[in-house]
This record gives sequence, structure tokens and C-alpha cells, in this order.
Amino acid sequence: MDQGEYNFRDIEAKWRKYWIDKKTFRTPGPGDDGFDADQPKCYVLDMFPYTSGEGLHIGHPKGYIATDIYARFKKANGCNVLHPMGFDSFGLPAEQYAVTNNVHPQVYTEENIKVITEQLQYLGMGYDWDRELATSRPEFYHWTQWIFLQLYGAWFDPDHEWTDEAGVAQVGKARPIESLEEAFAGGRELTEVDLAAIGADSQVSWADLSETQKYRVINNYRLAYEEEAVVNWCPRLGTVLANEEVTNDGLSERGDHPVYRRPLRQWIMRITDYADRLLADLAAEKLPDGNSGSFTLDWPDALKRMQTNWIGQSEGAEVDFDVLASGSDSVCGQVRVFTTRPDTLFGATFMVLAPAHPLVDPESDQYNVPEAWPEETLDAWKGEDPARDIRTAIAEYAREAERAQLAKEREEKDKTGLFAGFSALNPVSGKKVPVFVADYVSMDYGSGAIMAVPAHDDRDYDFAKAFELDIIEVVQAPEGEETHCFTGDGTSVNSPPEGEETPYAITGLSTPDAKRQIIKALSQNGRGQSAINYKLRDWVFSRQHYWGEPFPLAHTPDGRAITTDIPVLLPEMEDFHPETSDSPDAPIRPPFGRAGDDWRLVDVDGDTYERELNSMPQWAGSCWYYLRFMDPANGGAFCGNEEQRYFGPVDLYVGGAEHAVLHLLYSRFWHKVLYDLGHVATPEPFRKLFNQGMITADAFTDDRGVYVDIRDVEVQDGEGYHRETGAALTKSPGKMGKRYKNGLPPQEVGEQYGVDALRLYEMYMGPLDASAPWSMDGIRGMQRFLQRAWRNFVTPERKPAIGGELTDDLEKLLHQTIIRVTDHLDGLRFNTAIAALIELNNAISGQEKITEELYRAFILMLAPFAPHFCEEVWVMMGEEEGAISSQPWPTAREELAKVDTIEMPVQVNGKMRAKFSVAADADQEEVQRLALEQENVVRHLEGNEPRKIIVVPGRMVNIVV
Repeated sequence: MDQGEYNFRDIEAKWRKYWIDKKTFRTPGPGDDGFDADQPKCYVLDMFPYTSGEGLHIGHPKGYIATDIYARFKKANGCNVLHPMGFDSFGLPAEQYAVTNNVHPQVYTEENIKVITEQLQYLGMGYDWDRELATSRPEFYHWTQWIFLQLYGAWFDPDHEWTDEAGVAQVGKARPIESLEEAFAGGRELTEVDLAAIGADSQVSWADLSETQKYRVINNYRLAYEEEAVVNWCPRLGTVLANEEVTNDGLSERGDHPVYRRPLRQWIMRITDYADRLLADLAAEKLPDGNSGSFTLDWPDALKRMQTNWIGQSEGAEVDFDVLASGSDSVCGQVRVFTTRPDTLFGATFMVLAPAHPLVDPESDQYNVPEAWPEETLDAWKGEDPARDIRTAIAEYAREAERAQLAKEREEKDKTGLFAGFSALNPVSGKKVPVFVADYVSMDYGSGAIMAVPAHDDRDYDFAKAFELDIIEVVQAPEGEETHCFTGDGTSVNSPPEGEETPYAITGLSTPDAKRQIIKALSQNGRGQSAINYKLRDWVFSRQHYWGEPFPLAHTPDGRAITTDIPVLLPEMEDFHPETSDSPDAPIRPPFGRAGDDWRLVDVDGDTYERELNSMPQWAGSCWYYLRFMDPANGGAFCGNEEQRYFGPVDLYVGGAEHAVLHLLYSRFWHKVLYDLGHVATPEPFRKLFNQGMITADAFTDDRGVYVDIRDVEVQDGEGYHRETGAALTKSPGKMGKRYKNGLPPQEVGEQYGVDALRLYEMYMGPLDASAPWSMDGIRGMQRFLQRAWRNFVTPERKPAIGGELTDDLEKLLHQTIIRVTDHLDGLRFNTAIAALIELNNAISGQEKITEELYRAFILMLAPFAPHFCEEVWVMMGEEEGAISSQPWPTAREELAKVDTIEMPVQVNGKMRAKFSVAADADQEEVQRLALEQENVVRHLEGNEPRKIIVVPGRMVNIVV
């Protein structure tokens, strides 16, 4: 048939405007017109974008396009689809841009939101724009502050027994802080930590404590608490940085400024109380869904492993080593170490402390470093300069270790350390063990001290060899295994050495039995106990910048923090710049400290106090925004009960793997607290999680190493040349981004090839979770596919090409395609779904007319991918404008899709060698027999018997020789 005109620019502009004006993708919720409580819901969510001044480039929309396709597909399958969009708009990057460009971050942020909104609308995204939100708007951060107050006003009761809505018995729950105060008033004893907080040596009646003392005790339990912590301080940015915001070189990610470790008074989230729950629910079989049902987490195994490793649960024992005072044999204290291998205690020949451990910190009252090196100290134990006195040497080593910790060098370099000048006593052998300081031990894990067993730990072995320390084998490897520094399970030996008697004897026991026996003996003798340890640390929640949520707190003269009314709006400040310095020790004054008295000072119950001057981190808003989308206009609550019970949990959450750990961990933590306190109905926020792969692109640099804009590059035979000068350029594949000048805005590509072609191409590049390089040839291929579909479905007179009858073969292919596309869309396999549509479109080519059944089914299946194209073709049948978005998904007839014979490819040792036809219902033996009879297969077997024959039903045969 003759080609009709496919004017994608006019068609896409028309339908883009129509969807926005008509609010086509509005989602009714409880209480809204058109809401049906019996209609199944599907909540599809993108990890919302940060408001970058450059807007989006063509690499960014991959995940957004995927969720839009899935949301349209689920809507066609009868779901009430919630598919919202908002903006992660608070945080340091926006503030830094504002500082650099002398524009207020509020103005800058709203301008960027407008830019990105226009780009997303240009891409045809079917979002419910009435639900748009931004974390920096008062109507949103009002509720961020409210959630903070829930955490501040709660504690985790590890002994509380309860049953969740799925009927599963639970132990441990967040409860209001008043319940803890009632427990203390009713006789609950203060712990050693509580007594230390109030400077008491023995139990004190709760009624006898002052308000300040009570505050200090309760601060030990609050889920949001205040404490001095060693943090990453960047004086040039004037703020604390998270570990992820510090590069491997110990510099700030923003601006490459030096970062230092410094103790600061901070607000901290007690996420460690939830370590067990955060781990357990990753694998839980029944999580209540808030509506008398249950669900499990459908997350990639790799992502679950990342979360599990970050939490870092280890089972073992805490063991107490007596510490000898420097220069004597008298015991001056104890060091508790955590070990996963208490069965190796007899092989502990030295101890290692973190450089910041109190025993070697001159600011600590536990400081135990002597004034001079003990006489027997080897030069190898004194570091690079044996002439230095011991205290100077350790102090300088600690400073260098701090820098190395920021630069993430500990694991890569040779083991270094220093003798601390004193010894400890091995609690099972009674022998003296020298104590060292080394940077491969961190205060961030356990107590900042380890017992070193060089025969069975690689790091300890390297250290022992470098410092000429004893290496004693105490675990015998199974026969046939490598015995050098054996770290696995075996049989205990030399525990104790032959002829010695001790209650800790475990020689001859297997590793599991030896662990149990020695933990029992340690416990009986008051020298240790079984324990579980975690790598996870509490979350430092304070920042010292302007562009973040103010804390709803004020401080009393006696050091208490008290709550204030919310919302606490950002102060209006012309000078919002942080106070910066080159000195890591310069005084710290957050920008809020320069706010006027009308903001900085607040009246609470008739008295005037100064507000908390720190702000919340960028993570705060992203911890809970998915809940606000369910009920964004609610002025009386963060989210209505009916709304979160109907829409929750999120059914599909799509975003980059870079957020696989912290964002998800923090969101899960906040959600669990809200669940425990009765504010949400599910214990987990995200049912299914998917990480899309990146779209990569070549970048080009000139002979100066300067990146060249991709528009100025001409590629010939895979090599890049400057369009104007013809100069050869250096090509480097990698990420797409503004830094590399290789990311084009979507409008530029869409104007040339069409938005529908762009959407199709990004989904056709490969599996959604795989990274793939951008290619203009690829998008041109999708443009040709749409042009061919237009010719197949539209006459030159712009009429639907409907008529005639289906052939048997085309009817079978149609119903097979419906089955394939439905299955592949449901499984997020968009590239193979598009391949099936291309195959059907090719089969249609050459047909003068198409039956209405085929016409409708093809357009409905293509609509999630190319919605503008399909809306236009749909109305040509006389259908109502915009009606395609509410049409039901086509239904396949299984009997018409049935295949009698299939073609089976055969591989020999992974290489294709033959194909043969076989009955679709043939059994495995018949398939194997026919495969082995193929002439080319026989030739490549060369008379050898196959070692293995793998039959993938309906797909292929793989023969291994």
C-alpha cells in the first residue's frame, strides 16, 4: 500500500497536550470521585529525580519509560494505577549550585523542577501530575518534621512481645517514650550507661532525678538522639558529609575539598536497634499487606546481599582481656573484643587496637601509653622512625590513619602499626600478649579492638610476619585442604598445648563444638559470652547547611532538647552561605545561626529558647515520599489511613543500583518505626524492586584532554573526529553525563526521531537491568519500525486499513504474540516484547487490509511503548479521543496459539551446529534422539560420547562433549 504521512512531531504534540489538559492519568483514591474500593490497585513508583540544573539527558529516562510502560499495561489489565512523580529537592548539591551562581536555592530549585517536569511531559509520561510533590516545599517538609518527632518520641523495646497482622509472633517494637518513663517510674533499673550519663555510681530512684538527668537517661534510648560523634567534616563546604559523599581520595564529592574526621555534637538515628528486623524481613515469607493478606519481598538477590552485607551480622562471642598498666604487671582495666572464632583463642598471640581507641587516645581517661618505649621493644615495632618517642609516634600514626580512613586506603596498602607500649592477658591461656595500634582495625566495628590469630586470619598473618610475632596453629585443616593461614572449619589443636590443664580445653573438638564449649566456659568463668555483632552503625542525621529541613527542636540552658510546633519554616535569609574555612578546627556556626531573632529564638510554654541550628540531610525527604504520594493534599496527616491501606505497599519500585543500600535501608527503617507506632499498615514499603541498567555512551577528548561536545564529533569507522577542524579525538566508553559532554537532552533527540521512537529504542537496547551503549542507528531502526506500522495500519487518506480476513498463520501468530507480549510485559522483559511486535508487524506487511481484531490487538499492545502513535491510529477507527488509555488488554485464545511443531537449535560445546523440527509435545528422550541424529552434530561429536545433554523445553538442546 502507499505510504501515508506519519508526522510524529504534530501527533506527539497533540496528544501530549491532550493528556495534560484532560488529566488522563488521574488516579482516584479513597473519597475521590470515581474511586472503586473493589478495584485492584497497582502502585508503580520511580526513584524520584534530584533537581539538577542541567535537567535530564537521554540516559536518565530509561527507568521512567519502563515504569510508564508497565503502568499503562497494568491499567489496561483493570488496575487502579497510582503512578506519581515528584522531586528530591533539598540537599547540598542545590545549595552549592546556588552559592556558586549567587541565586537563592528556592528560586533555583523551582526553576529546575519546571525544566524536568516539561521534559517528562515531553516524553509522554502518564503521571498523575495532581500528586506532584517536592521535598523542599513546606507542605511536604511539615510532615518530614512530624515523622522526625515520632522517632524522637519513641524507643525500641527489645523485649516487647506482639503479633503482627499476618499472625506472625514478633519480639521487639518501637513504643512511645512515655512507656519507658513509666517503666523507670515503676522501678526499672538504670543500666551502667544510664548511671554514667548522670554521673551516678549506684541505683537512683527515678523520682529523685532532675529533669536534666531524666533527659540524659532517656536520650540513651530515643530512636532520634543527640550525641557527640566523630564525623566527616569538610571546612570548605562548612558541613558534615556522609561516607558516600567522600571520594576514595578523602575529598568531598562536591568540589574536591579536603575532608577531616572531627568530633561534633550531632543528631543521630538509632537504626541499629532495627538491625535484626531489617535483616529478617528481607527473607520473611509472610509480611502483612494491611488488608488481611500477606506478601514477600520480590527483590533481586544481589540487592538483598548488598543490604545484608551492609548490616553485617556476625555471630560469635565477646571476650574480656585484662589490660596491664604500662610498665607493670598490674591489671588496670579490661578490653572487650568481639570474635566470630572464639575457638581460636589459644592462637591469639597479640591484640590490635584501632588508632582512635580510648587506651591510646591522650584525651581519654583510659589512656595507657607509657612516656617511653619499653626497653624490650623491637625497632620493627616502633614504625618508620624508631627515634620518635612512643606517644608522638602513636599520635602521628592516628592522624595519618584518620586520613587513610577517609581515603579508603586501609585494605589496599601493606600492614602498618605500632606497639602501644603495654600488654594484655589472654583470658584462656593467661599468657601476656603485646598490644599494637593498627589502621586495619576500626572503631566502627565491635569495640575497636581485636584479638589477633595470625595462623587463621589473613590480615593478622600479614601483620605478624611484618612485626615478627608468634604464629600458633590452633585449627587443623581437613585432609587435602591448604593449611597456610587456614580460615575454615576444622579440628581444634594446641588448645591448650599438650600437658597443660585448663577449663577451656577444646583440643580434638570440631569447630562448631569447640565454639560452643569455649563460649560456655567463658560465660561460666565471667570472661565472656555469646554475642551478635553488626557492621551497621547509627545514622548521623545532622547537616550544617541552609537548604534542608529545620529540626522542630529548641535547646534549654541546661542542655535539654525540647520539641516545638511544626512546621518550622526555613528562615528567609539573603546570606544563606555556609561559614567556610581552610582549617579543620575552625569554630562551626551553621547558616541558621545567622537567622534573625524572630526565627532563631522561639517561645515554648512562656520561655524563650534557641532553635536547633543544624538541618536534616537530603535523605530525610526521600525516606518517606512514597507515602505522601498516596494522599498528597492531606493537610491533617502525612497520609490518611484509608489511602495507605489501599495503595500500600509500593508494587513496583524502579531506580538505579547506586541507591541499593542506604536510601532503601533508611526508608525501610523509618517505615518500620511508623509501622510499630501504628501509622502505617505494612512493615515494608516496597514489594518489588528493580534496578535498571545504565545507558552508556562514548566520550571524546581532544589532545589537551578536554571533553568535546558530542554534537561536534563525527564518527568514521569507529573513530572520532572534530567536525570543524577534522582533528582526531580520543574515544573513551563509559557513563553518559554533562561532565563528559556526551548526553543529549531528550527534546533534541525526540525532535529528530520522535518520542515514541526514543521510548521504543531505550526499551529495545537489551534487558532492562543491563547497561548498554547508546546508538543513533538503533533509534533510527525504531523510527523505521513505526513508519512501517503506519503504512500497515493507515491508508494514504489517513483512514484505518481495516478489512479482509485473517489467514490461519497470521491468526496463530497474533494470538501467540498476545501471549508473549503479555508475559514479557508482566516480567519487565520489554526488549523481547518489542521483538514480538516487530515480528507481527513484519508479517502484516504486504497485506492490503487488516481485520479489525488484528488492528485493535496490535495497537493496544503497542500503546504502552508508543502511546502518541497509538492514540492517533486508535481514533481513526472512530473511537473516542483518548479512549485507548482505558481500553482493556487484548485476550489470547490458547487454542488458536497452539503450535504443532517447533524448530529446535542444537549447540555442541556452546556453538550452534544444527536445527531440526520436532513435535511441540515431544518428550525429552525423543528430542535428545533427534538432536544426536543431526548430520552436523554427529560430525562435531567426532565419535565421542556426550558428557551431558541439556534440553531446554521448547528452546534448544545443548550437548557437552
